[in-house]
Amino acid sequence: MPTVVIALGGNALQEAGCPATAQNQLDAVYKTCAHIAAIVKEGWQVVIAHGNGPQVGRIVLQNEAAHDITPPMPFDVCGAMSQGMIGYHIQQGLQEVLRRQELPARVATVVTQVVVDEKDPGFRAPSKPIGPFYTQEQAVAIAAETGYTFKEDAGRGYRRVVASPAPKEIVEIDAVRALMDNGFIPITVGGGGIPVTRDASGMLNGTAAVIDKDHAAELLAEEVHADVLLILTAVDYVSINYRQPTQRNLDILTPEQAQTYTSEGHFAPGSMLPKVEAAVRFAGSGTGRRAIITSLDKAAQALAGGAGTVVMARLA
Repeated sequence: MPTVVIALGGNALQEAGCPATAQNQLDAVYKTCAHIAAIVKEGWQVVIAHGNGPQVGRIVLQNEAAHDITPPMPFDVCGAMSQGMIGYHIQQGLQEVLRRQELPARVATVVTQVVVDEKDPGFRAPSKPIGPFYTQEQAVAIAAETGYTFKEDAGRGYRRVVASPAPKEIVEIDAVRALMDNGFIPITVGGGGIPVTRDASGMLNGTAAVIDKDHAAELLAEEVHADVLLILTAVDYVSINYRQPTQRNLDILTPEQAQTYTSEGHFAPGSMLPKVEAAVRFAGSGTGRRAIITSLDKAAQALAGGAGTVVMARLA
């Protein structure tokens, strides 16, 4: 059975323009799970990773708003909360969709820690967007009041950014493998994983950061010896000259092309750039491995070779 690690983007967990309620998130997840079930039906062993940018941002806002009533939780604990919440909804949605199709409905969420280096340069240059979008005026006002750092996010508005260190080790990887060996679909490295550092004694300590979910999914794909890393986002293809009259969609992307296009500024940091970086790294990590970047709606079609941008180490 071939293995695919599916990295779900924010659009798979909530619909644009809808209030961010639990029911609306669950409704969006049910639609997402229909696409995942189609992949399971085709005989793939599926492992699920997901982002948490909007969700963890809202949890932090809730903590801050209630600070006079109850002590706010630190950022790593907020990340753990988001893993449980999102994993719970994916479990509910996917189990039910699989059950209706008379497919094995064994799904389990692993609350996952991911080790990062406390000296990672990401801690000195926050870059990972979390929370809702703001206008420039709103962002300036909030930054003046809180000291938060805001950056423009791919033409969609301004978002708070936090440190985004590189993932080094998935602490619960043996649990993930055990679930796979026993016929489960694991949901893991949610939000990129709970970022932890390891001290000289080997003790793990949570830290304030958000690991990019695409980089964490890439490490996960290597660790479970996946055949395909499927990165799902809001667009069908990786493009150059995005949203310009000369936009060109890419069917195939090689590491050399990716380096050229990156140096020319075609891929937005915090948006398409980490997806391309993760895809290139996975495609080069072993013989026969490929990465695909596409939209949720094209997921099954892309795995069959009919859609999306395929990233490969070399042309056949």
